[in-house]
Amino acid sequence: MFFLNMIFRSFSRQFKRRLLIAVTVCLSATVSVAMLGVVFDVGDKLNAELSTYGSNIIVQPKSDAVVSDLYGSGDSGTSSATSTASGSSSDPTSFLKESDAKKIKTIFWAFNITNFAPELNIHADAGCSGTSQGSCKAANVPVVGTWFAKTLHMDSGESTVVGVDGMRSWWKVSGTWPKDGGEQAMAGSAVAAKLGLKIGDSVTLDKTIAASDGNGTERNRVKVKIVGIFDSGDSDDNAIYMPSIMAQTLANLPDSVDKIEVKALTTPDNDLARKASKNPAALTQDEWETWYCTAYPSSIAYQIEEVLPGAVAKQVRQVAALQGDVLNKTQAVMVLMTVLSLVAAAIAVANLMAASIGERGSELALLKAIGATDGAVSRLMLAETAVVALAGAIVGALLGSGVAQIVGHVVFGSGITMRPMVFVLVFVLLAVTILVASLSSIRAILGLKPAEVLHGR
Repeated sequence: MFFLNMIFRSFSRQFKRRLLIAVTVCLSATVSVAMLGVVFDVGDKLNAELSTYGSNIIVQPKSDAVVSDLYGSGDSGTSSATSTASGSSSDPTSFLKESDAKKIKTIFWAFNITNFAPELNIHADAGCSGTSQGSCKAANVPVVGTWFAKTLHMDSGESTVVGVDGMRSWWKVSGTWPKDGGEQAMAGSAVAAKLGLKIGDSVTLDKTIAASDGNGTERNRVKVKIVGIFDSGDSDDNAIYMPSIMAQTLANLPDSVDKIEVKALTTPDNDLARKASKNPAALTQDEWETWYCTAYPSSIAYQIEEVLPGAVAKQVRQVAALQGDVLNKTQAVMVLMTVLSLVAAAIAVANLMAASIGERGSELALLKAIGATDGAVSRLMLAETAVVALAGAIVGALLGSGVAQIVGHVVFGSGITMRPMVFVLVFVLLAVTILVASLSSIRAILGLKPAEVLHGR
């Protein structure tokens, strides 16, 4: 009881100094909780934010993947129409089944697959009719058959909407997106300018294909209405996008696609993921289970290959590297801010405790003179500081949680999930910080000589 009375009496005698210690610890706890709270949750937030900028996994037929590896184009991360719009007029020769695409949502990490869109990239001769028919110029243009906002009904009874509408958030679209299955299309700004297209015009697309009897060739033709014009800022602007069924009809390739773009929430690669991406068979049983049950791009790609016959799934290296690089740098900055706040708190608390001991030198010397040991006096000072610091830490933790939510809503547009580990870690770090800050004060207490202090020497 005497010990507790001594602690609480010290608050009334040095209230301002105790309050400064509490405020210092409160500010440090606020910064630490906010930064570490964001650090523990920033991975999912950044991946969700970066995933709005397109796919991070590309699925191709095996033969196309081999050619891509040979010519070093497999991880280019280019947009969907890059190969057709950048000058190459060759159409694909190997395909995947469009009807198999929905199997992507049946893998172990199905809920991490936020969107996907199969594509058929071909070329066709375009001519237009409609309001601007007089200014229209015929030309051979890239055509991309895809899904825009297609509703898939899964065998599990669930439904999901997938397509490029949700994967091209940066496109500036005038007009509307085409409807899947309809005779509608949208044109890139470059091809629209080239052909003199406007919203509401109709485009006739002709393509030479092999004759149905196997002898010679014949011309296939489809007519679509332009309902939207988009500006992507890349080579997609040279292409016309239409429902996959229309492109397949034009090319006489039913149920065929040559690429599937997949957007997935992933965990940044580490040494295990990089080892697995080179050769999954080289993993030990424990490594395999860890890798397979973690949402690495390589493990998601591997599982996609398991459900799509004849397919090779590859991560877009630039996107994966960007996610990991941004995440690491962001976490490093926040951890650094946490460390600096703790260092500042340690220096401030050490100075405040030293000043407190200087003011209370006579009191502490008297305690030692009447029989108090150095350990008892040191414990008294530590207990006083601990009580004040605990009060500041609790208030700081509450404020830090609020600051983390503000950061989450301002930067990521959603709240931060505060994990209990954050509070445990911050309280442990603050306890160590206060202890370290108190060491110099404890040494000063041990150096007090009652006779000299009480006689004013």
